Amino acid sequence: MLIDLNHFTPGLSLTGGLLIGLAAAVLVLFNGRIAGISGIFGGLLSWPRNDLGWRLAFLAGLIGAPVVANLLGKPAHSEIQAGWGEILIAGFLVGLGTRYAAGCTSGHGVCGLSRGSIRSLVATATFMAAGFLTVLVKRHLIGG
Repeated sequence: MLIDLNHFTPGLSLTGGLLIGLAAAVLVLFNGRIAGISGIFGGLLSWPRNDLGWRLAFLAGLIGAPVVANLLGKPAHSEIQAGWGEILIAGFLVGLGTRYAAGCTSGHGVCGLSRGSIRSLVATATFMAAGFLTVLVKRHLIGG
C-alpha cells in the first residue's frame, strides 16, 4: 500500500471528524434530532415544515465548510472519474438505499453507533461491505 504523503492530512481529518462529532452532539442535545443527512434533507421536502430553520442552517454548514476551507487556503479538491449518467444512477441508488436502511451513512455511522444502536451497527457494516465489494469488483475484477 502506498500513502500519498502530499495529500495525507491526518490533522485536518482529525479536526473534521471532531467537528462532525461536535455538530452531531449539539444537534441531539439541543434539538433532540439525529444528524443524518438524508433525514435532514428529506424533512425539507415534507409538510408541514415547522423546523425549517435548523435544517437549512445544517445544510448551509455542509455546503459552506468547503467554501470557507478554500478561502483559508486549504482547497477542497476531488476528482470524480465518472460521467453524468453514472453519477445520476449512483445518486438514485444511494437515495433508494437510505430509504430501505431507514437512514444514511452519517445517521447510522456517526449517530447510531455512538448511541449503541444494533440496527445502525448492521446498517454500517452493510454499507462498508458494499463499498469494499464495489471497489474490489471495479478495480480488480473488471478493471478501472
